[in-house]
Amino acid sequence: MRASRAMPAPGQESVWDYPRPPRAERTGRHIEVRFNGVLVADTRAAIRVLETSHPPTYYLPPEDVRIDCLHEAEGRSWCEWKGAARYYDVVVGDRRARRAAWSYAAPAAPFAVIAECFAFYARLLDECLVDGERVVPQPGGFYGGWITADVVGPFKGDPGSEGW
Repeated sequence: MRASRAMPAPGQESVWDYPRPPRAERTGRHIEVRFNGVLVADTRAAIRVLETSHPPTYYLPPEDVRIDCLHEAEGRSWCEWKGAARYYDVVVGDRRARRAAWSYAAPAAPFAVIAECFAFYARLLDECLVDGERVVPQPGGFYGGWITADVVGPFKGDPGSEGW
């Protein structure tokens, strides 16, 4: 059963207006990721992936990520649109956020722009910001979208959304 679409206010986007299959687009929004007191990533050159019913997932270029804080983790996953993803633990000092970041080394052609970029699970890190606003993690244990005040749902991952 499809969810009832929330009506966006001026300046907001509804995730129900995002496409399926998803699309990747560049954004100049200021993206920051912090863990254990360290700025792990900071960019104005992110790419956001937009998919129906999902809040945006932000992919950050490797030159704007503290690669020294990422340690490749075991396991892979497969996205029907992007291909094979690999995961990374985020490690700063004595703290480790397991499988808190992921990347696509060789994504499918429509997503070549995100190759080697990193996305982060906001629920596993101390703080993820979009233009200074602290994001709310997408519900559910698997999804990595970031919810901000300018995006309305309902969102995939909410209770009852399994069949969307």
